[in-house]
Order: sequence, then C-alpha cells, then structure tokens
Amino acid sequence: MDMQAFLDPFVRLLEAECSPDTVRMIEAGGSADALWQAIAASGYLDALVPEEAGGAGLDLSTLGPILMALGAYAVPLPVADTMVARALLAQAGRDAPQDPIILVAEDSRWPVVSGQLASWALAQQDDRLVLCRITKAEPTGVFGDLSARITLAPGDVVGMAPAGGLIKFGAVMRAAAIAGAADTLLARTTAYANERVQFGKPIGKQQAIQQQLALMAQYAVAARLAAQTGCAAGLAITLQAAASAKYMANLAASEIAAIAHAVHGAMGISAEFDLQLLTKRLHAWRLSDGAETYWAQALGRLRLEADLSSLDFIRGA
Repeated sequence: MDMQAFLDPFVRLLEAECSPDTVRMIEAGGSADALWQAIAASGYLDALVPEEAGGAGLDLSTLGPILMALGAYAVPLPVADTMVARALLAQAGRDAPQDPIILVAEDSRWPVVSGQLASWALAQQDDRLVLCRITKAEPTGVFGDLSARITLAPGDVVGMAPAGGLIKFGAVMRAAAIAGAADTLLARTTAYANERVQFGKPIGKQQAIQQQLALMAQYAVAARLAAQTGCAAGLAITLQAAASAKYMANLAASEIAAIAHAVHGAMGISAEFDLQLLTKRLHAWRLSDGAETYWAQALGRLRLEADLSSLDFIRGA
C-alpha cells in the first residue's frame, strides 16, 4: 500500500476538522462530538482491525505516520488509543463501542491522556483485559490539560493481557505523538526565527539561535527514530522497544519544548498563540505512560536479565 495515499486524506481531515480554534474550544469544555464523528466517519479508527473483522488490516509499523499526525495537530481525542483498543477487541472476537476508548495499564500511576473525553476504557487488571465504562474523570487542574485520573465501573473480561502489558502500547503511542509535534514545532520555530527581526536582521541569523535550532532538529530526528523503533514490530511490541522509544522521546520532548519557548520568547506562552497547544502536550505525553526514570529502570532490568552482549541487546530493540 502507498502509505502517502493513506496519510494525505487523514492530514486533510485534521486540517479541516481539528484547527487550533477547535482544540481551544474543546480544552475550554466545549463538545468534541463533531470532531469525533468526523474521524469516526472516515474509517481510520479501524485501521488496525483485521480485514476479516471489517477493518483496513494495517500494521502499526505502517500506521506510524498517522499516529505522528495526531501529535502534529494536537488532536485532543484518544484516537490512537481507540485504534489499538479496537484492534485488541477484534483479536478477542469482541465488538468495540462506538465512543472514544482509552487504554489503562495495570501500572497506571499517571493521569490518563484524554481521559476527560473518553467514555470507555480497555483496562488491564492482573493478566486480563477488561472493557469498562468510565464513571468519573478527575481533571489534573493544569491549564488546558484534558488528562484525568479516572474511576471505572466493573467491566467485562474480553481476554488475556498481551505480554508486557498495555503500557507498551501507551508508550509507543505517546512517543509517536511527541515525534509528530516535534516536527511541527521545529518548522514553526524555524519560520519564526527567520521572520522575527531584531536590531535590523532576523534573529535566525544569530549564531546562538542557529545553534539552538540545530539542536532542536537533532532532537526532532531522535524522536522520530524512537517512534519508528516502537512501531516497527506492529502490535507485537516488545517491552524493550517500547522502553527505548518512550525514553528517547521523553528526553526529546523536554528539550524541544524548552528551545521552542526560548526562541519565541514571552509570546510563546500566551493562550492566543498556537505554540503552547503543542508544547504543553509534549509535557503531558512525556509524563503519561512512564517518564524517563520509569523507562530507564525498565531498560536496566531488561539488560540485566538478557544473556546478551550490550551491543546485541541494543540491536535487539
């Protein structure tokens, strides 16, 4: 399949339906129904569902650019979660709800991304997957953050949890969202540096700014490679690949957000300026499904358990 032919219509959909004004409206408590219906009607929610179950039968490695586009457009809904949840439910021979679904890992110590906009959760409870209604979503209190600490009703067991648990899917999805946002932030920050004139010349002509932009580009590339590493094995994600992807993407998220705001100055933090729509999500995605310490420790445990040389262990990611 020509992935570009699959990606382009999705990007056009996001350009039409998920403008910065739409994102702000949803953050302020407005309805996300129109955006959800537009995405659901497109058929992309079933991209990972096998063809025999009515889906497109794509693999996560192929779908990586779609997941990155969700980050690039700051899509507030749990679209990636719903795609994976529908695929896992299809594998279990179960029908998926039509409303947004979030994935809740067993080791869920963090607020769930887009938790305020979901109706259902596919949760890991011990070694089982359980489909539950969300009965309460408690906001974090952070401005514009749609993450939430959630309470679940008793649910239906739909199957066994995959090896490594649901958290590996969350890690890869957040890494892909970070990579997509990183590319957008790099382009916007570079454009701003070339347009903003100070002392008679664009600030992008200053060597210090050029050095920061070069560093930002390095982190953006690293985030993209991390996301591709996480998606490479499809839904059979290894814990090592998820850990590597999320750890590197997390490091990149902090640096990219800091440089973007440094170059833009005070304007970047204003609610009316689009920059903060992406940078605040970088921090939310970084903290969700395990921050750097969590995944660094996971990688360390995996390395100690592996009967391999360090080089072979790295190659195995």
